Amino acid sequence: MTQSATSAASAGTITIGGDLTVNRLGYGAMRVTGTGIWGSPPDRDVAVAVLRRVVEAGVNFIDTADSYGPAVSEELIGEALAPYAAGVVIATKAGLVRPGPGNWQPDGRPEHIREAVEGSLKRLRLDRIDLYQFHRPDPKVPFEESVGTFAELRREGKVRHVGLSNVTVAQLRSAQQIVPIVSVQNRYNFDDRSSEDVLDACEAAGIAFLPWAPIGGISPLKNEQLQRVAKAHDATVLQIAIAWLLKRSPVMLPIPGTGSIAHFDENLAAASITLTDDEFRELGA
Repeated sequence: MTQSATSAASAGTITIGGDLTVNRLGYGAMRVTGTGIWGSPPDRDVAVAVLRRVVEAGVNFIDTADSYGPAVSEELIGEALAPYAAGVVIATKAGLVRPGPGNWQPDGRPEHIREAVEGSLKRLRLDRIDLYQFHRPDPKVPFEESVGTFAELRREGKVRHVGLSNVTVAQLRSAQQIVPIVSVQNRYNFDDRSSEDVLDACEAAGIAFLPWAPIGGISPLKNEQLQRVAKAHDATVLQIAIAWLLKRSPVMLPIPGTGSIAHFDENLAAASITLTDDEFRELGA
């Protein structure tokens, strides 16, 4: 089943924040940038074509960040997709800066977040960001102070909803006392379930959970159990890894990313794979 599914709608839908209903297989736009998530892509036309293919295939939730490139991913999204088709949700993030290739530094200062939102609005060609996420807590800045800035941006109408990324359950609880939190984006996949408690907390509260590195990031997932199930579905291991995420929780919104149309189509095919309860148990649910 390496061919693409008819549409990302095959994965079903999820409603974020009570008013944003999107198909439950999204797209992470980190890898439309250059090598190492730095600079421009090798072929800008290819990157634009990938983004347009994503929307044509029914994906209406696209996740990015100002630090991807930096700025490059957001610029490409604005160029390729604006004005956006009805129902397309662009989620972006602030809170990480890139002093150089391979260098990711947290910056949760209110002044930085305010500067970042203005840049994102301009690059994405938006008047308001539907989902604005705090990319990573900054140990040098009180967490509540950073989250408070996101709350202010929401009140000011620059942000529709607020999400978090790379947080603990305690940090989620703390943020919820300041502003409604509609999503959490933590690393989570078949092999890395270290955020299981955060996922459970999100499910209990009806908060969307966006697993980053959903198919293993730079080290693609390999597992004998996955291989057995993949063979039964005439699918790839990575397609089964995505299908496993979709079955794991109704609040799960996987966002596999790629800079290749062929690879995107392969990921998309996972939307039409439904694991049986027995297969799910075999995979260690």
